[in-house]
Amino acid sequence: MTAVVEKPVQPSARTEPGGAWAAVLALALLETRRLLTRLPVIIAFLVYVGWTVWRDGKAWGDFPALQDADRATQGAPTLVGLAVLLCVNHAALRSRRHGTERHFAVLVLQPWRRTVAHALSALAVALLVAVCVAAQFGREALRPGAIGQGSVGELLVGPLTVLLLGLAGLLIAGLVRSALAAPLLVVFSLFLFLFFWGTSDAANRWLLPIVTEASSNTLPSDLMGRPAAWHALYLAGLALCVGLVAVLVAGGRKPLVSAGLAGAVAMTLAGGVAQTRGDSPELVRARERATVNPEQAQSCVRRDGSTYCAFPEWGPRVDDWARVVDRVRSLAGGGAHERDVAVRQRIEARYGLSGDGALAPLERPHEVTVGTRWGGNRVPEFSAAVAGVLVAGSEKASTSMCDGRMVTVMWLTVGWESDPLAALRRVRLDDSVTGSALVLQPTDGLYMTDAQTEVLRELLDRPRGEVTARVKAHWDELTAPKVTAARAAELLGVKAPKGDDKCLD
Repeated sequence: MTAVVEKPVQPSARTEPGGAWAAVLALALLETRRLLTRLPVIIAFLVYVGWTVWRDGKAWGDFPALQDADRATQGAPTLVGLAVLLCVNHAALRSRRHGTERHFAVLVLQPWRRTVAHALSALAVALLVAVCVAAQFGREALRPGAIGQGSVGELLVGPLTVLLLGLAGLLIAGLVRSALAAPLLVVFSLFLFLFFWGTSDAANRWLLPIVTEASSNTLPSDLMGRPAAWHALYLAGLALCVGLVAVLVAGGRKPLVSAGLAGAVAMTLAGGVAQTRGDSPELVRARERATVNPEQAQSCVRRDGSTYCAFPEWGPRVDDWARVVDRVRSLAGGGAHERDVAVRQRIEARYGLSGDGALAPLERPHEVTVGTRWGGNRVPEFSAAVAGVLVAGSEKASTSMCDGRMVTVMWLTVGWESDPLAALRRVRLDDSVTGSALVLQPTDGLYMTDAQTEVLRELLDRPRGEVTARVKAHWDELTAPKVTAARAAELLGVKAPKGDDKCLD
């Protein structure tokens, strides 16, 4: 009798291209599809896109400054990032939650390779957010009135924040085997953001993913002083650190992982240190020069006898300013109808984007201040500044007016508009069209009494040509100091006001 000895069957070698890494990519595609179809992620994307579309054009009108538009892409993706954090964490704990962890031992993918697949799914969502960011910024950049230039570093903040949060959810899944850990991390992240946002100084605030600014100033792009490229490097290194630590926790002890982690730590430290160095002496001097002596950094052009001086990036805006000046002068009488003015762009750049410094009125005759923002309320505000200079002779004199000349100033300000009542509402601080109110302009504001508002409202109800003719005919008396609102009404052929004509002290 012959004994038959059975030899154990040796597992056949895998011959498919890519081996285990092909399986990682296949699993990554599956997890990406699952992640993008999760309800929290879908809702987050709908809110993100809806908010972006709704907000589109509202911040800058049709005249965006691209050095502001790039930062506007950073906040909304955080909502997507928080949803990705929860869903990646939930997906990584799926096998433990369903009690199928032991079955994975028979598969080709070790736990750390599965972790890599989940990380790639978070990367895929971050890339999708990058497409949305590019579309949002591209929309602003293609507007006819866009000026300035954006920063690639600023545009990368949104996608990198999504990636960082997604990988943080993956790391938490490896460290804490509980579904409650991720929601608690979301709450902690929100608390940490609010704490640092309210109390941080100029240095440690850059440790946060998103760094907001305290003011709405628009500065020339070379005076921004934001270390956007270093911050993007810091975020990329931090996200890579979190992802590689998650792989190590899952058992990925390969030398390549350890070397990658060392490189990621170096990236994080390099970006983190460089971004907190503060403003360079050269930048401080440039900001001082642009604030105190803007003529040293500006170029000037002539339009219809008037001079317009602007920083280089605002050169295309000169034609818009000139149109407003021409329309205001067209309503004026006397020598103001053809008076040449000097429009100078002015900024307060000494504090960077961290504060709003007020601009003092210019004392030089016939010189008008214009800011760096345009469109929306900025148009009637500039119109008010031009009108004040034509009537009073200088910005300093116009801001101290306390008589019926304000009727003429405000007629010149809004009388040329297609909807003068709407322009009046936009140029007043309280958005009112009745009663007394402060009138905004690039420097110190003007003040309208109740009586002056009544007279102006009467004028706006009359045909423009009729009022313009009366203004020109009685220009000298309408622009004489101490003229009252009642006398202005009499000269302009409208009924006397009943409201108070007393100015603020």
